[in-house]
Amino acid sequence: MAVAISKIGDVAVLLLDTPPVNAVAPAVAEDLMRCVQAALADPAVRAIVLGGAGKGFSAGADIADFDRAEAGGASMRALMVALDAAAKPVVAVLHGFALGGGLEIAMAAHWRVAAPGTQIGLPEINLGLLPGAGGTQRLPRLVGVAKALDMMMSGAAIGAEAAVVAGLVDEITQGDPIAAAVAFAAGATVRRARDRVVAADGAAIESARAAAAKRRLRMPALLALIDCVEAASTLDFDAAIAAEADRFDTLLASAASGGLRHAFMAERAVARLPGIPKGDAMVFETVAVIGAGTMGSGIAIALLDAGMHVVLIDLRPEPLAAAAGKIRRTLESQAERGRISADLAQSRVARLSVASDLAAAAPADLVIEAVFEDLAVKRAVFAELGRIVRPDAVLASNTSTLDVDAIARAAPGPERVVGLHFFSPANIMRLLEVIRGARTAPVVLGQVMALARRMGKVGVVSGVCDGFIGNRMFEEYLRQAYLLLEEGALPAQVDDAMEQWGFALGPLRVMDLAGQDIGWSIRKRRAVEQPERPYSRLPDLICEQGRFGQKAGAGWYLYPDGRKPLHDAGIDALVVAHSAMLGLARRAVGDAEIVERCLLALINEGARLLEDGIAARPLDVDQVWVHGYGMAPERGGPMFQADRMGLAHVLERLVSLSAGREGWAFRPAPLIRKLVDEGRDFASLNR
Repeated sequence: MAVAISKIGDVAVLLLDTPPVNAVAPAVAEDLMRCVQAALADPAVRAIVLGGAGKGFSAGADIADFDRAEAGGASMRALMVALDAAAKPVVAVLHGFALGGGLEIAMAAHWRVAAPGTQIGLPEINLGLLPGAGGTQRLPRLVGVAKALDMMMSGAAIGAEAAVVAGLVDEITQGDPIAAAVAFAAGATVRRARDRVVAADGAAIESARAAAAKRRLRMPALLALIDCVEAASTLDFDAAIAAEADRFDTLLASAASGGLRHAFMAERAVARLPGIPKGDAMVFETVAVIGAGTMGSGIAIALLDAGMHVVLIDLRPEPLAAAAGKIRRTLESQAERGRISADLAQSRVARLSVASDLAAAAPADLVIEAVFEDLAVKRAVFAELGRIVRPDAVLASNTSTLDVDAIARAAPGPERVVGLHFFSPANIMRLLEVIRGARTAPVVLGQVMALARRMGKVGVVSGVCDGFIGNRMFEEYLRQAYLLLEEGALPAQVDDAMEQWGFALGPLRVMDLAGQDIGWSIRKRRAVEQPERPYSRLPDLICEQGRFGQKAGAGWYLYPDGRKPLHDAGIDALVVAHSAMLGLARRAVGDAEIVERCLLALINEGARLLEDGIAARPLDVDQVWVHGYGMAPERGGPMFQADRMGLAHVLERLVSLSAGREGWAFRPAPLIRKLVDEGRDFASLNR
């Protein structure tokens, strides 16, 4: 049974009991409906209390059910009909959390009481959906059109206290919530949200539509949500509920919702990698960060935010002092903007110490090296650390491309060495690539994955290769961007096409933001290590002019204010001249070709990473691109997109493109051929 049943006096108490979050799968909704009907039929029962066992009332539907046959929510809708028809008072008692379908159940009850601090909300928009079990109709009837739109369009939860003010919750409980709800039920009557009249609010509706128009990828879901809320004041309840159900079913089948649901599930699955033990989230309490540059400072802030003691070490006094000041100002600024309290900001500052001697790393549980991206320099640091730190301390290198195994060989105990590729700014970006060396111990991987969770980051395990998962794929993405420039596109067209498709920034704007000199340094190294692998000369021509991107005021674009990219006709002329130098007749390149070639490059290289065992599953690849490279969650990730396109079509296009200019870059990965031959997709590799 998914529902625990008891009776206190003449009150039937029904508790959802499906750990860990009391998710309401179709079978659970059916079970709850049977229990409600039984209580209604029992002459000894005067009222019903609906609650949840464990840590919360209910977090709503199980997202995995949305891809199954009964995703349309018939069971939930039938439950709502049963609650609407209840002739005895029904009181929902909320604690911990009441979200999504859980809150919809509570709103179908006649009364709602909540424990202090309960988080209450309808987050369906974050999955490209709207509440599909009456939420768009009952919430406006309880809190008004404007507040309902605010809650559902943001997807953010509000506290129980705010819910009382809004009219969503009737009373804050004192003491035991169930006992309080039973006492409340003693004086309760039947009172249905569906019977309330909703006052029209044209201004709120129009303001919401204007806001939705600015969110291109989620606009269909937002506009459908707004239409449903408007229907609450223009249609009778049953007609509006039918319209809501129709809109929900349409959105459920949409590509955007499919991508968002995949990204949501993948983020939870990515930490559960077979063979890696669950680490102790509190194992690292003191962390030494070596290097007081931009990356080292960002890493230090992220660690301080997560509650750890940090010693920032740099042999150069001036950069060290500057970094300490920057860290302090960042934390104080968080307090000034109301993100954290002043006391918390000061406690974080107090947990930071600085030192100009590597010996200060001796007491650390974890040492993160964040020095210049040079293999010899990093190996020298690790060799020295090996003589200083405790034998059980974990040693991590923050590197974006270098061989972690070569670094590990410089230190005693390579089994305790791991790569941690933070993305800049390290205190903000959520992705953390965790690089497993050939001899990295599984327990160490478990510990650093726990560290990622503690810092609020999405940790993705990668094997050792040049660039790991993200940058190895990004190289092929950039290769196509540069080839498209040589063949006829211009920088703004390439960037605009990829941004319109669903990237936060196009590839050339990303390089300007990251620093063109970083890519230049990597290309110089690879030219020595992989002389047979050709590269476009275009980005080098940019760098040779000292145009290193935003920080230099110029890259592919001009940055007169230091931030906003402006078109530079001189760069367009440089691109056109380079095509002539190569003997290429420039042609019209459409946006569709730009998107296809860049996306196929990502998919093909992602497949090679899976073949090589660098990435464990397609979902790991997808999470890297959603959280590290600005691909919209609505797109799900490159491997998810490949399945959407159909692998047979992907293979056909790769074969066709491999016959064109620089076609070697599109030679299909054997894994794609294998999956097509077997009639399988990338999703089958996630199971």
